Amino acid sequence: MDINRYSPSYGVSRKHMIDIAGFSTEEIFEILYATKAVKAKFAAHEDTRILKGVTVALLFGDTSLRTRSALEIGIRQLGGVCVNLPYSENDMRAGENVKDIVNVISRYGVGALVTRGIEQKELEEFCAVSEISIINSTNEQGIPLQTLCDLFTVWEKRGKLEGLKIAYVGKGTNNAASLVTGAIKCGMEVCVATPAEFAISKSLLDNARQYGSVTVTENPAEAVRGADIVYTDSYNYHSSVSEAEKKILLPYQVNNSLMSYAAHNALFMHSLPAKRGVEVTEDVIDGKNSLVLEQGENKLHTIKSVLALLIK
Repeated sequence: MDINRYSPSYGVSRKHMIDIAGFSTEEIFEILYATKAVKAKFAAHEDTRILKGVTVALLFGDTSLRTRSALEIGIRQLGGVCVNLPYSENDMRAGENVKDIVNVISRYGVGALVTRGIEQKELEEFCAVSEISIINSTNEQGIPLQTLCDLFTVWEKRGKLEGLKIAYVGKGTNNAASLVTGAIKCGMEVCVATPAEFAISKSLLDNARQYGSVTVTENPAEAVRGADIVYTDSYNYHSSVSEAEKKILLPYQVNNSLMSYAAHNALFMHSLPAKRGVEVTEDVIDGKNSLVLEQGENKLHTIKSVLALLIK
């Protein structure tokens, strides 16, 4: 489906977002069009306080910089209030009940709960009992907000999605799994190159293949050949990369040599944080065809559009 031939209604019927697989192509397009509108209003300094009086709670099980910043700033720009809830595995092991958590905070006037680092099974339990919106920013299954941000950035820069080839190279992270699914749903050609030791999980790939074809290879040059976009991700976000991992992943480093296999003026993408000299070289990530700053900027607008559409 061509996004440029789609007529948006600027609304979705869903209340929760826990993964990109749960959203149809049309629903993804609705969010991307809403992001475009929100960004235009931001640039024009228009009043967008559509969540005035709404409180959004953040329940983060691990650390974050850009996502937390974009959420807190975005909620404020929408006229809402952001509160951070303390979370620890000790609380859950001590007897905290998912149903009790969401039902109590909804009585505090909270309109949505945005989570990070909460396991998929637990998130599904949240959604089953919650009267308020549950939005997953990141967990072991995927990063839906990042994927929507990335799709919007590609559309913004290339003017289309359908027919473009995107190559993901490196470690098969949860980000990669979300990206593959979202790109396929938008009609993009998807090729993945990871070492066998760090492949995207078969179950996640099988789920993505419900919506289209995914080429998987261990050869990074083969994956990148003719690609319009080359994407990689951090190998280890919260810990250092071992020497053994570096050796296995070295052939997958995105550098000028690998980029030479891509299409002329191919774009480079990375969700950040990045380790220059590890998964990508400095000349690529800081080069003229890198979209990392645009991705970071667009995370704010994507998050605002998701909140605006999902909070009822």
